Amino acid sequence: MGSGEYAYEVAEGWGELPDGWVMNDVGGVAVDRDDRVYVFNRSEHPMIVFDSNGTFLTSWGEDIFTHPHGAHIGPDDAIYCTDDGDHTVRKCTLDGKVLLELGVAGRPAPYMSGEPFCRCTHTALSPEGDIYVSDGYWNARVHKYSPAGVHLLSWGHPGIDPGEFNLPHNIACDADGWVYVADRENHRIQVFDGSGRFETEWHGVHRPSGLFQAADSLFYVGEAGTTFDFNRDAPNLGPRVSVWSSSGTLLARLGATPAAGVAPGQFLSPHGIAVDSRGDIYVGEVAYTSWPIRFPDLPRPARLRSLQKLIRSRS
Repeated sequence: MGSGEYAYEVAEGWGELPDGWVMNDVGGVAVDRDDRVYVFNRSEHPMIVFDSNGTFLTSWGEDIFTHPHGAHIGPDDAIYCTDDGDHTVRKCTLDGKVLLELGVAGRPAPYMSGEPFCRCTHTALSPEGDIYVSDGYWNARVHKYSPAGVHLLSWGHPGIDPGEFNLPHNIACDADGWVYVADRENHRIQVFDGSGRFETEWHGVHRPSGLFQAADSLFYVGEAGTTFDFNRDAPNLGPRVSVWSSSGTLLARLGATPAAGVAPGQFLSPHGIAVDSRGDIYVGEVAYTSWPIRFPDLPRPARLRSLQKLIRSRS
């Protein structure tokens, strides 16, 4: 997959589960400083942890989460888990102890009210440790909290103009404090300062769902691609993973063609992305949800792959 500096090999069969386990949809993926991989998924075991070789290590969260959606690990070595099913964000230790909870489980804000939260989607940390939350399916908003969980400000409204959102699905923040929002159904990534002032926007993405900034400042975007019956089989519309510079220049697109599928390197719906210290990419997919949309005339397989590892070329 890819070429030159952005060439990758698919690690087929990566991620060995205990007998009888499935992951179903993978909402989010995160990687810690030791390259352990945390897979936030919609099964009986919401957080499944592997080492970098794909060996199962542990699981947790069975009595905590309702509908896993997003996960990221901050420089504080805590994992931030966004649950769009119960409208909460939980900051947890890497072994599953809840340290902070934003939102009240099971009590969503009114639809499109702008108040937190109504099916929130993902989180990011500022250089000062402030928490940004994209709030997402039934809202069109970004919220900012202090490290202690005090609400500081919010911005965004439904719409297509700069600073407006049509499903803010993912979020990232760089070392300079710029905030990047995957504005999925507007087919763009918007960039803001830490106070929510619009700075610029990147185009050339098709329904960006996953968003991750790696240590080398590159951005990795999971593009969900088209779902309409008239173009779902068209080439060059995704689903795929794309690589971008920090200035918004497209560097590479990864994904087997012509369209969606389950062959190695093909995708159904890239939803969560993380990159380890070696530059390898982990792509979580909402495969079970996407199958009847992509292939409405085919029965869904009993077991679908919902996680892929792409190994970056070392040559």
